Amino acid sequence: MNRIFTSMILILLTPMAFAAQRSVEARPFELHQSLNVVVASSAAQTKVAALTLDACGGAFDEDLILFLIQKNIPATIFATKRWIDRNPRGVALLTAHPALFEIEDHGANHVPAVIGVGRRVYGIPGEPDVAHLVSEVTDGARAIEQITGSAPQWYRGATAEYDAAAITVIKSLGYKIAGFSLNADAGATLGRRAIVARLKAGRNGDIIIAHMNKPRSETAEGLAEGLTWMLAQGFQFVTLNAMAVRESI
Repeated sequence: MNRIFTSMILILLTPMAFAAQRSVEARPFELHQSLNVVVASSAAQTKVAALTLDACGGAFDEDLILFLIQKNIPATIFATKRWIDRNPRGVALLTAHPALFEIEDHGANHVPAVIGVGRRVYGIPGEPDVAHLVSEVTDGARAIEQITGSAPQWYRGATAEYDAAAITVIKSLGYKIAGFSLNADAGATLGRRAIVARLKAGRNGDIIIAHMNKPRSETAEGLAEGLTWMLAQGFQFVTLNAMAVRESI
């Protein structure tokens, strides 16, 4: 995106963003979504879920990705530019399997999508203004396009929480915002048993969020066991681009 085009976007977006910011609640919110599946009457129907994995920063959970490759489970990956720059081995493995992994935009530096000086989500500072949010989104998108050859269609902000102003800006840039309905690992803080329990409570149409940047966590173990159980229950996994998504909240 060239500077002239970026400046034009900022001129157009700033009034909308400020208007949205005036109406936003003090607390940022999660965007809850599910797949737009048709519920059949047969109890033996195929159940569908989408696995999404965030690569915020840090390292590469290779065990998790190798498990997904072994089981032929597709996933939508939300990677930051920071993660991409630090993990060439992870990038190489993901891009070597384009039929399984769709790589989408998680921003440049993992800054939460809330606008305003001093605003924070889980202690992480948000964006001071619209211009910084635009840079976070577009710089992240550029990094994705460089490794995949395709512009991303989806954006998920750091912490997966937003304010109304940020949502207005991101959608106006042409991106769909990725929410979720099932939080599998709570930011890679849960143990194996808790992750498995959450996945066993999964429903048809769920969009699952988990993480692939913390190999020292128990996320790989928990997802391996929980997703294997879901497969045995008849679940099929799809990427976000493979099915329509609907917002529930």
